[in-house]
Amino acid sequence: MEAVRKMGYSKIISMNLRRYSILVLLFILIIIATILSPHFLTVGNFLNLLQQSAVIGIVSIGMTFVIITGGIDLSVGSILALAGMIVGILLKNGMVISLAVLITLVAGALLGGISGFITTKARVPAFLATLAMMVAARGMALLATDGQPVFGLPPAFNVFGAGFFLGIPVSGIIWILLTLVAAFILKYSAFGRRLYAVGGNPEAAYLSGVKVNKIIAVTYIISGLLSAFAGIVLASWLTVSQPTAGSGAELNAIAAVVLGGASLSGGTGGVMGTFIGVLLMSIITNIFNLIGLSSYYQSIFMGVIIVLALVLNDFVVGGGEK
Repeated sequence: MEAVRKMGYSKIISMNLRRYSILVLLFILIIIATILSPHFLTVGNFLNLLQQSAVIGIVSIGMTFVIITGGIDLSVGSILALAGMIVGILLKNGMVISLAVLITLVAGALLGGISGFITTKARVPAFLATLAMMVAARGMALLATDGQPVFGLPPAFNVFGAGFFLGIPVSGIIWILLTLVAAFILKYSAFGRRLYAVGGNPEAAYLSGVKVNKIIAVTYIISGLLSAFAGIVLASWLTVSQPTAGSGAELNAIAAVVLGGASLSGGTGGVMGTFIGVLLMSIITNIFNLIGLSSYYQSIFMGVIIVLALVLNDFVVGGGEK
């Protein structure tokens, strides 16, 4: 108690508000949504929100790993679309679901690995390397079927995106499980500790014996793998593989990660914060849908959210001091 008195109650409250600002913001948004629509705070709407958030949530997990190292991955939306096309074409041609999914995941990891290789070995800035991959992967997705969607996917494939287990969307369960696994890796594994070390100070990490380039490359492999997984889930949910899917997913993922407390300069952040960040953005979209506002307003507001996320992140990391 003596230590608390010395620090001052107001300072402690201020520190906790900064630390848990995203939870405060989530609580405020829930209250606003409940006031604006009586249908928001219902089990059905919550499950719908969970299902709608799962795809971008899975992508954002991979983006969190990349951003913690101080990198960025602009290719996630295009890899998502390409993965949806790959799994759709394979299934359409009679391949068993498990093998089609496995091949698609390997393809996503390979594309992410290429971005990581270009970034670390060719020393091309991550922004440019992943921008090139974004354009190339989108081109491959469109080229695969001359820009035409793939219909007629087997009903058993729908379980990933449209299935339910004990009344809960399978896609939401997958997202939650992946988040918990990623949180465990970041907090308790040697890889997680090295990841933060690389993001905080790559030179110091290198001098400490950390294989910086290897760590960075692995994060892009993870990002590509999870983007492909998200593409599978989306194709399963929509029951169609769409080459234009995932447009803007990279911006939404970056916004969610930063809103969740990560710094674009690297060294901070976590998937639990990202999870809440995705929910915040989904709640905002959900509010618009419930009150019947145009999707054009949603795009405008999402841009505002990205800016506010950066401002909030600067306040939390910097302690509000200038």
